[in-house]
Amino acid sequence: MSGRGEGSGLRYGWTTGACATASTAAAYTALLTGTFPDPVEIVLPKGHRPAFALARERLGDGFATAGVIKDAGDDPDVTHGALVSVTVRPAEPGQGVVFRAGEGVGTITKPGLPLPVGEPAINPVPRQLIRDVVARVAAEHGGSGDVVVEVSVDDGAELARHTWNPRLGILGGLSILGTTGVVVPYSCSAWIDSIRRGVDVARAAGHEHVAGCTGSTSEKVAAELHSLPGEALLDMGDFAGAVLKYLRRHPVPRLTIAGGIGKISKLADGHMDLHSKRSQVDFASLAGIVRDAGGSGELVARIRGANTALEALQLCLAASLPLGDLIAERAREVCLETLRGAPVSVDVVVIDRAGTIVGRAEVD
Repeated sequence: MSGRGEGSGLRYGWTTGACATASTAAAYTALLTGTFPDPVEIVLPKGHRPAFALARERLGDGFATAGVIKDAGDDPDVTHGALVSVTVRPAEPGQGVVFRAGEGVGTITKPGLPLPVGEPAINPVPRQLIRDVVARVAAEHGGSGDVVVEVSVDDGAELARHTWNPRLGILGGLSILGTTGVVVPYSCSAWIDSIRRGVDVARAAGHEHVAGCTGSTSEKVAAELHSLPGEALLDMGDFAGAVLKYLRRHPVPRLTIAGGIGKISKLADGHMDLHSKRSQVDFASLAGIVRDAGGSGELVARIRGANTALEALQLCLAASLPLGDLIAERAREVCLETLRGAPVSVDVVVIDRAGTIVGRAEVD
C-alpha cells in the first residue's frame, strides 16, 4: 500500500486524510450498491493512486462503515497503524457532504485554525478529497451526493495526547490531516504544520509574545520566566527555521527562543534544523567565540577538543567567561537575520540539563 521515495530508499505512506477518503469511497459505494470494493483505490492531488485493503466493513439499515489501517511508511508517525473508519449515511436533499467527528476525531474549540469553532477537525484538503470521491461514487452508482460523513479513529483520543491538539484547542481526538495525501518519511511535515497552527492560535487569541522551545524543560523555563500561557508556547523541537520563517510572514511582536546549550549553539551557527542527524555542534566555532571574547590560548584549545557543548560551557564558567550569553547573543542575531526585518523582537534563553539558565540575550 505504500511506495518508495525517490532516492531515499524509504517507504512513503498515506495521511489520515487519504485513509479517510478511501474509507469514504468504500462506505458510500457499499451504501449505494450493497457491496464493499476491496481493495479501494483513490486518486490523490499529485496523481498517486493508492489502493487500500479494508480492515472494517459494516452495512446496516441506512448506513455503511468502512475502515483502513493507516500505513505511514517509514515515517515515525504517531498515527501509524491506526484504524481510520468512515460511516456514511444519507443526508437531506441539497445538503451535499456534511462532516461529523466520530469517536477519536477532535472538534475545533479555539479560533485561529483553518476551520471554524465547533467544526470537526477534518482539515480543508481532506474535506475536498472526500467531497470529490463522494461525487465520483455518486456519478458511478446513481447517488445524490447528499451524505453525512462521520470519520472515526480507533484510540484517537489517546493518540491525540501525544500531539499538539489539546494545546491548539482541538479536543476529543485527532485531526484528519494531509495536503498531498502522502507521508514523506522524516519530513516531519505534521510537526511543522503544528508549529504554524500554534502561531495562528496564539495570534487569534491576541497574544503578543510567543516562545519557541526545544523541549519540555526549556518550555517550563520560558513559561515561568515570562508568565506565558500554554497557548503562547510553541513546541519548536528541532525546527527553529519553521518558527522563524512562519513568523516572518505572520509576525507576533515578541519571540523568545529557549533551549539547551547544544541546540542553541547550532542555531548560533546558522542551522535552522537542530536535529543531531542534520546538524552538529561546531567546536571550532565555539573556540572562535571564546578566542574573540578574550579567552586564553589554553582555554581555546580545550574548547576545540571538548566532547559536548555542556563541557565547553563548564570550562568557560570555570574561567569566568560567559559562553552561554555569547551563544545566546549570536543565536539572537541569526534569528533576526532570518526574520528579515519582520516586526518581531527576539530574546534567547539558554539552559543546562537541569533547567538552570546559563545564558541570555535580551530584547534591545
